[in-house]
Amino acid sequence: MKIIAISDTHINFGSITDHLPGDLVDRLKKADLILHAGDFVRKKAYDELCALNRLEAVHGNMDDPELKTMLPERKVIELEGIKIGIIHQAALSLQDTIGARYMAKEMEADVLVFGHIHRPLIEKSYVLIACPGSPTSPRMSEPSAIEFEINDGKISGNLITFEGTRCNSLESAMFFRNRL
Repeated sequence: MKIIAISDTHINFGSITDHLPGDLVDRLKKADLILHAGDFVRKKAYDELCALNRLEAVHGNMDDPELKTMLPERKVIELEGIKIGIIHQAALSLQDTIGARYMAKEMEADVLVFGHIHRPLIEKSYVLIACPGSPTSPRMSEPSAIEFEINDGKISGNLITFEGTRCNSLESAMFFRNRL
């Protein structure tokens, strides 16, 4: 089973497929499931993802009131014996993920997918925690998503990066690094 996890798409206008990297749209269509860890912003973006494929999602802090009413703050789904928790805000930063691990334990999840920090992370301890970053408004990273694969009751995750809009801070850091 292939699962594509995304978060923090922040689509305020237009079609979500116009804002997402083309390769990501193809992957979303071909996956068995899409996970979205909140911050669609508008219901139209949610509806368009639902039209692409099966979607499991939670609301984020920037989502409009209609989405906050419609979608839960957090949820746990079970796929092939693996419990996957989805929540928008679980970690304060890439350096402080202890809250995400505790949240996974509280939710009794084997895997916790979260958003909010707009930077990708996959970290394995007694639980797998994963933040797909953002495919449309990354922070200090490239546009990204995570592709999970479940085989024989085990789950693995790989970070996928895309061409597209980068954070201005990342562009500056790369410029200065390349000049040294």
